[in-house]
Amino acid sequence: MTIKVGDRIPSVTLRKMGEKGPENIGTDDIFRGRKVVLFAVPGAFTPTCTAAHLPGYVVNADRIKAKGVDTIACMAVNDVFVMNAWGKSQNAEELLMLADGNAEFTRALGLELDGSGFGMGTRSQRFALVAEDGVVRHLAVEPNPGLDVSAAEKILELL
Repeated sequence: MTIKVGDRIPSVTLRKMGEKGPENIGTDDIFRGRKVVLFAVPGAFTPTCTAAHLPGYVVNADRIKAKGVDTIACMAVNDVFVMNAWGKSQNAEELLMLADGNAEFTRALGLELDGSGFGMGTRSQRFALVAEDGVVRHLAVEPNPGLDVSAAEKILELL
């Protein structure tokens, strides 16, 4: 079942790169008591994700945070090393780069995508959500390939 507005973010452990290497981070730690914009991409270093989706959030990070957002997080079904390298290559220092390597969070959200036709296995659909204190206040899932409703500029308009 797909998560919807009003639902609580599922409690799952993700990975992020810390100063000393990979670290676990729970969704409760990310979302509790905070206003968070989370956007997800099918894959780091893939064309639309790298050329448009992530850069939109990098360029607009200050404007998004000025609207009261505590954390902007980017998530993909990739490993923590790939997410870290991708974030560095895109100057995404202001964003929390989250690895959902086994797609556990993606499945818990009900937003998985079968990318096996492209040799990518289970991936996340392209989406963005706004959550306040762990409760989804807005959810934008791309209905088709490409980038529209989950773009940084669209989320910024909602804030």
